[in-house]
Amino acid sequence: MNYLRRRLSDSSFVANLPNGYMMDLQRPTPPGSSTSSPASPATERRQPPSLPGQSQASAPASAPAPGPGPAPASAPPSAPGSFLSSFSSVVKSAQMAQSVAAAAQAKAAAAAAAAAADGASAGTTQPSKPVVRKPKILLVIDDQHTDWAKYFRGKKLNGEYEIRVEQAEFSEINLASYVISGCMVDMQVTKGGTKVVRSFKPDFVLIRQHAYSMTPGEDFRSLVIGLQFGGVPSVNSLLSIYNFCSKPWVFSHMIKLYHSLGPEKFPLNEQTFYPSHTQMVSTPSFPVVVKMGHAHAGMGKIKVESQQDFQDITSVVALARTYATSEPYVQSKYDIRIQKIGGNYKAYMRTSISGNWKANTGSAMLEQIAMTDRYRLWVDSCAEMFGGLDICAVKAVHGKDGNDYIIEVMDSSMPLIGEHVEEDKQLITELVINKMAKVLLGVCTPQPSSIKVEPLPQTTQPRRGGHRSASASPSQSAHGSPQRARSASTSPSQAFQPGPLPAPGPGAQKQSPQLNKSQSLTNTFTETLRGNPTDDEAKAETIRSLRQSFASLFSD
Repeated sequence: MNYLRRRLSDSSFVANLPNGYMMDLQRPTPPGSSTSSPASPATERRQPPSLPGQSQASAPASAPAPGPGPAPASAPPSAPGSFLSSFSSVVKSAQMAQSVAAAAQAKAAAAAAAAAADGASAGTTQPSKPVVRKPKILLVIDDQHTDWAKYFRGKKLNGEYEIRVEQAEFSEINLASYVISGCMVDMQVTKGGTKVVRSFKPDFVLIRQHAYSMTPGEDFRSLVIGLQFGGVPSVNSLLSIYNFCSKPWVFSHMIKLYHSLGPEKFPLNEQTFYPSHTQMVSTPSFPVVVKMGHAHAGMGKIKVESQQDFQDITSVVALARTYATSEPYVQSKYDIRIQKIGGNYKAYMRTSISGNWKANTGSAMLEQIAMTDRYRLWVDSCAEMFGGLDICAVKAVHGKDGNDYIIEVMDSSMPLIGEHVEEDKQLITELVINKMAKVLLGVCTPQPSSIKVEPLPQTTQPRRGGHRSASASPSQSAHGSPQRARSASTSPSQAFQPGPLPAPGPGAQKQSPQLNKSQSLTNTFTETLRGNPTDDEAKAETIRSLRQSFASLFSD
């Protein structure tokens, strides 16, 4: 009996029993059956059950009357009933345990589903916080005349990282570079009478200043080495910045271009290098221009007319304890400057009005001229030096003999000139942003070749001075017949010959207002280019010839 109790208390054993088996065991023993001869379960299942409509009073009446004999001391008929009642109680307790366990599992599953639903609803109603990215730090080395933070305001790298601009001059920064942690910069800038001291780790550098000058206290090549030691990317590259700290070193690379391209395509001016004053004995011809050491921006350049003057300047070079160069003096009509900022090209012509042999000294007239394939070849060839120059400019002199002479190439420290200074600053900004995205994020974005700026309103000024000839009148030359583009080495006087003017054709430009002699004709040039595309080249060349003839009046 105890064994049966233990087995029936096992829920798994009860669950494996046939359907209705427990109900058959709980069915009462049919009347008239002997307790001594128990019937099999199959026999009991064949007994017809009592009808539900049968009254309980008729059931004992139909039962046979018990025998007259005395009843035994222990009632054997009650033993099967007590066994079945205990057996059914065990089964009921097992079934109740199963139902309780199933209810607990269902309650736990419902609670988990409700928690998941609450989490999903909370995720839809409350958006996750955006990831705050650390801004990238751009160090701009330039003077305080240009506020570069204004041009980078609102700009982002790949739409994710903001750009924080820190601007200072070479003389206002100190740095220390490490192998693992990189470069740390200490900056001390005075703004509005307040001294600002900051320390930061730059992610990128834009260099707009000369890193080396022969002026005492302006040798910042050690800072360039420190930035290179810290692995800081820059525009232009730090390799090119360091190489541009010596003008004869740069000129030596221009000599390679002269030998590879030839004198026709790359007309480099002749130059002689002296490591010290002891080698400055004589020069082939006079007059010559002597440049002392690393001279730039018109400083350290002397025009020597005779051998006696050459010996005098030799003593000055000895006191400076530096190298020197000499080059033949070219009687120029005007200077030419071709600049390249990324993929944008511009060409300018500068004519001295004050009569100084240095066109960048005193009064001068600056005008933008047409960009030719010859000029593009010059600047593209020089832009390949030192691993590539993103910002550079080539300076040349157009002599009175009608020939061009390339004299110098400048890097990212070149000054911005002309009427499109704001456009050039925006071009530099886009160039730096694209370089930062490529180097820091690995994202390549094409740089626009030009930036749209608001055109300046054209103003008409009354003509002052005496009567001018027909070759110097801008309004008359505008009606001239279109000419094909000529080589840049052709003399302006040969390209433009005054004479009888034909009637203006359908593609001719309207008569332009008379301008002051010192006023730039860039607006007239821009207006001319808006005509028929087939006549653009000829019209631009006509205006260019006019400007050169007009400017030649001041140089003759």
